[in-house]
Amino acid sequence: MKPTTILIADDEAEIADLIALHLEKEGYHLIKVSDGREAIRAIGSHSIDLAILDIMMPKLDGYEVTRQIREQHHMPIIFLSAKSSDLDKITGLVMGADDYMTKPFNPMELVARVNAQLRRSTQLNMPAAASKSVIEAGGLTIDPDQRTVIQYGENIELTPKEFDILYLLAAHAKKVFSVENIFRQVWGEAYYESGNTVMVHIRTLRKKLGEDHNKNKWIKTVWGVGYTFNG
Repeated sequence: MKPTTILIADDEAEIADLIALHLEKEGYHLIKVSDGREAIRAIGSHSIDLAILDIMMPKLDGYEVTRQIREQHHMPIIFLSAKSSDLDKITGLVMGADDYMTKPFNPMELVARVNAQLRRSTQLNMPAAASKSVIEAGGLTIDPDQRTVIQYGENIELTPKEFDILYLLAAHAKKVFSVENIFRQVWGEAYYESGNTVMVHIRTLRKKLGEDHNKNKWIKTVWGVGYTFNG
């Protein structure tokens, strides 16, 4: 069995070495690069299972690297950046990252998040015992096998986490899910007080579904409880 390979892209050698030190103890194979172009080349020449990306890298920043990765790959991506504003986190998640941690960081928490993302990725790539059902609600069609969302004939590009949240809610229409429940089922790990990770994904998901311009809201907020599908 080939070892799990993780790409670390960060122009701060001390940070890359610290991450590698902790992940090597977990038995992972590490590839370290110091700029965005090297990251793209590494992904093109190696089988990468997960990428840890800094945002402010030379030559190509983390956002552009993520955009190019998502054109061909579905590997988990974790941003590790000194950029800590809510806007920075939202941008990272919208671009296609699966998780976002800010510097300075706890190396053991990063290891835990890496393990969680890899577990979930493995589960998603395992053959299913039976195909999940296509969901149609009004003008919305959600296909879990193709992982596509069509709204009134138009394809809606969602990140893996956004799709998982939408399908979870739509597959249990009218059931109210708390933020903690969504996190446990979509991220596949114990809920931690990480701020507004779920809310950020809900916000960007609503924007992509055009809810700012469409009175028929697909995702309804049940104040003080959570979210439900309004199809």
